Amino acid sequence: MIANVLKNKNLQQAYQRVYANKGASGVDSKTVNDLLPDLQKHQKAYIQSIREGNYQPAPILGIEIPKSNGKTRLLGVPTVVDRVFQQAIQQVLQPIFEQDFQTHSYGFRPKRNAHQAMQQSLANINQGYQYIVDIDLESFFDNVEHYILLELLYKRVKCVYVLKLIRQFLRAPIQINGKLHKRRKGVPQGSPLSPLLSNILLNELDKQLEQRGLRYVRYADDFSIYVKSSESAKRVGNNIYKYLRDELKLPINRSKSKVCRPQKFEMLGFGFVPTYKKNEKGKYQAVVAKSKWQSLKRSLKYLTKKTLPMSFDERIGRLNLLIRGWVNYFKPASIKGKLKKLDEWLRNRIRYCIWHDWKKPERKRKNLIRLGIPQGQAYAWSRTNMGGWAVAQSPILRTTITQSKLQKRGYLSMLTYYKG
Repeated sequence: MIANVLKNKNLQQAYQRVYANKGASGVDSKTVNDLLPDLQKHQKAYIQSIREGNYQPAPILGIEIPKSNGKTRLLGVPTVVDRVFQQAIQQVLQPIFEQDFQTHSYGFRPKRNAHQAMQQSLANINQGYQYIVDIDLESFFDNVEHYILLELLYKRVKCVYVLKLIRQFLRAPIQINGKLHKRRKGVPQGSPLSPLLSNILLNELDKQLEQRGLRYVRYADDFSIYVKSSESAKRVGNNIYKYLRDELKLPINRSKSKVCRPQKFEMLGFGFVPTYKKNEKGKYQAVVAKSKWQSLKRSLKYLTKKTLPMSFDERIGRLNLLIRGWVNYFKPASIKGKLKKLDEWLRNRIRYCIWHDWKKPERKRKNLIRLGIPQGQAYAWSRTNMGGWAVAQSPILRTTITQSKLQKRGYLSMLTYYKG
């Protein structure tokens, strides 16, 4: 198997994937742009050391990134060279383990995505399984026991060189604030191998749920179980808790784990509310979770902050990038009405930025005249005592800096992405 990992074609594909993904530098500060010269110079030596079982991965770089709840998540970033060999291993092992993975696992698998997970969750709810066991694994990626994971790998991977290399990647120390820390458990988020390794471990949970005939949905470490009664939910929750604790050695966050009904349940940023249609009594539809709307509005507000130092074109480019990604992700939910309202607010924010950018009254007057405002009216508005936000919402800008004019400058409305 190590021969397949080190094939030129497989390594070339791994290099291309790592380069395309970009990502932060590791402890050696080398970027993906440094990768090709490094491999051209040292690849033979790297391959030889792997074949002999002597390859030593570099320490991983610990980077804390903020979470929406105000806390931080620790990412472990390998060097770009180590990422290539991890990616090469992943490309060989993924097809082997994919055969074992269960139907209702949707995260980090070919031709599967978060939308499918949400739709399966909605299908379970609408088929009457409306008591949901929502279990939160506490710091899952930090708590994976290496010996359990390696035992599972050994069942399908008999190549000692591949297993040893994976073990070395798992045991590589992490550098946090310049200090090295040993690692005896955990799969660092940020490595090409971590999604596959997490699926290999949690596939054991999937198999348990399948054997018990339970309906469930799992996306990476985010999973939920669907039953028809409160009593069943409590019983299932206790049994699964014991299995995770005793067999997989994974702790559960009890404060976040719960049994709930659909309206109190969120999955991957989606919520669920009754449809209120006459012919669909008791049925639910997917909506965007309130926290995701709030997060989007905060991001839009930041990008349209009038004092943010950026050109108009750069501002529009960053807005379009944010909006396109957000709308494409949440498109399966009922969002059209809220998008239209948010779009109107955003256009006023953009008008406010433009008004602020004009700064001096004389420049405002000239620009208003260029937009077709009569000279006297343009003079009066350029000297107004109204605040900028009030002017942005007034007819003087709404009828001149129109949606079509903004579109000519590159701005695409949220509904454009929604319809597209």
